[in-house]
Amino acid sequence: MKTRMIVAIAGVILVGLSGFESRAQNPNLRDFMRAKLKHSQKVLEGLVLDDMDAVVQAAQEMKLLSLETNWQVLQTEKYVAFSRQFRADTDGLADAAKKNNLTSATTAFNRVTTRCVECHKYVRDVRMAKN
Repeated sequence: MKTRMIVAIAGVILVGLSGFESRAQNPNLRDFMRAKLKHSQKVLEGLVLDDMDAVVQAAQEMKLLSLETNWQVLQTEKYVAFSRQFRADTDGLADAAKKNNLTSATTAFNRVTTRCVECHKYVRDVRMAKN
């Protein structure tokens, strides 16, 4: 059951990023989002294989990406809030993995994934409103 949920989450990530990526004008931004996708795939792999060290590492890498300049695609209060919450969610994911708690880590990854999808939708909506 957990494996199905994790596979479903991975699908949502891929769909969300592909939609965002196709609209991204900047090739650097595309590459940047691809890096985030690779780290999220590492989290999924770590959860499936019960490799909590890999989950911690990938969660920390995702958080670090969120601090880089390329991450700042919008300058709105809502986007800043999304970014802040994403960092808190990745911290929660890393903490659960450090405690070797697969259930909590999986739940935390669900939160990270949901945050990504919600933020990508927000960015698409703001950009479409400008066009």
